[in-house]
Amino acid sequence: MTDHALTQELLSDMIRVRRMEEKCAELYGQAKIRGFLHLYVGQEAVAAGSLRALAEGDAIVATYREHAHALLWGIPMKSIMAEMFGKQEGCSRGRGGSMHLFDAATRFYGGNAIVAGGLPLATGLALADRHLGETHLTACYFGDGAVAEGAFHESLNMAALWHLPVLFCCENNLYAMGTRLDRAQSQTDLTVKAASYNIPTLSVDGMDVLACLSATQQGSADIHARGGPFFIEFRTYRFRAHSMFDPELYRDKAEVERWRERDPIAAFRDQCVRDGILTPGEVAAIETAADREVEEAVAYADAGTWESVEDLERDVYTPGSVA
Repeated sequence: MTDHALTQELLSDMIRVRRMEEKCAELYGQAKIRGFLHLYVGQEAVAAGSLRALAEGDAIVATYREHAHALLWGIPMKSIMAEMFGKQEGCSRGRGGSMHLFDAATRFYGGNAIVAGGLPLATGLALADRHLGETHLTACYFGDGAVAEGAFHESLNMAALWHLPVLFCCENNLYAMGTRLDRAQSQTDLTVKAASYNIPTLSVDGMDVLACLSATQQGSADIHARGGPFFIEFRTYRFRAHSMFDPELYRDKAEVERWRERDPIAAFRDQCVRDGILTPGEVAAIETAADREVEEAVAYADAGTWESVEDLERDVYTPGSVA
């Protein structure tokens, strides 16, 4: 299947994300986390597999469902949790919250609350790298709902015309908030839309971490070889509602349960043990480490401090007065 070290890393990545997200749901119920909260439970294979295939120095642009991407791209869980608590020790000094995680040091450029808002940003980052003579690519994550937005088409068209190194990663979880894909878009094969801009595409099982890894390796290699963009559709599913405010009245519970039977973490874990690549003891150690990391992150966020009133105007742009 794959080597032992990589197997451990992939399983650990998915479990760390799942444990963090489950804890966030619990903390939201305790009012420790406020505002909007969009969880990634069910989609862990996409972030774990695809980000593992990218190179240091590549840039990441994500959506408001971005906790997994931020964590696996190198933002410490403590910093993420503090941000969601609104503490100034958070990666955005507590000003962004769940939907606006950011870290310039790792080139993680959000966290974007606007549907499809990250696509033009990613295209611009790739253009900047091209002008600076950099060899990095920009990976842009977005959902199937973004494909219906004008920014999607404008960004893909520009990236194709200018041969920009953008890896467009569509996490198709079948629902744009509460609207099923086939009720919103007449063409449900999303690779067709990308291919119409002469962009090479792949469609992959987003519940299979190794398939996500392989597809992203192919896409990245193609970008570095040709210099132009690449589009990957990850066919996945979120097990929880769109957000913590969502009563989830738009999809059948039986449908959710059918997808839960394909849980990417359980499937990969069981296969690894069955194939003798990992032992039950190694799996337990990974789970224990993830639980400990979550506990430490929550303690760090709890002990964090609120930004002082005197700092409220810090980093806020104020245009100069007109004479």
